[in-house]
Amino acid sequence: MSKDICVNRKARHDYEILETYEAGIVLEGCEVKSLRTGRTNLKDSFAQVEKGEVFLYKWHISPYEYGNRYNPDPLRPRKLLLRKREIDRLYGKTKERGFSLIPLKLYFKKGKAKCELAVAKGKRQYDRREEIKRRIATREMERALKRRR
Repeated sequence: MSKDICVNRKARHDYEILETYEAGIVLEGCEVKSLRTGRTNLKDSFAQVEKGEVFLYKWHISPYEYGNRYNPDPLRPRKLLLRKREIDRLYGKTKERGFSLIPLKLYFKKGKAKCELAVAKGKRQYDRREEIKRRIATREMERALKRRR
């Protein structure tokens, strides 16, 4: 059983999700306590593979309110923990044109903070419009069927 801390809603709107991976996160000091209070934001964050390791950038964790003066930088790069084979696969995917590593959500699993990481391809403006039209059409069909019953 996992409890979602933060969900990146904009990711599914802006990107087409191809694969997902579960990654552990290396955290410092009071960052876990701050996560447990839900003081984090995944908007605009992304991951990159560098020298055989995966790092998450622009992920904001607010400093813990009751922490000391040695709280880490809220926007520092954080290392993600994945298997070597997964890292190699992600590296190959991100070298292809148009693919990105995007965090979808953060959650606790058995007391450990985890990040759901996705290999995603950016959507074009017309793709987003098409998706919105399709969603509206589906909603209208559901309403019509509901009225019919």
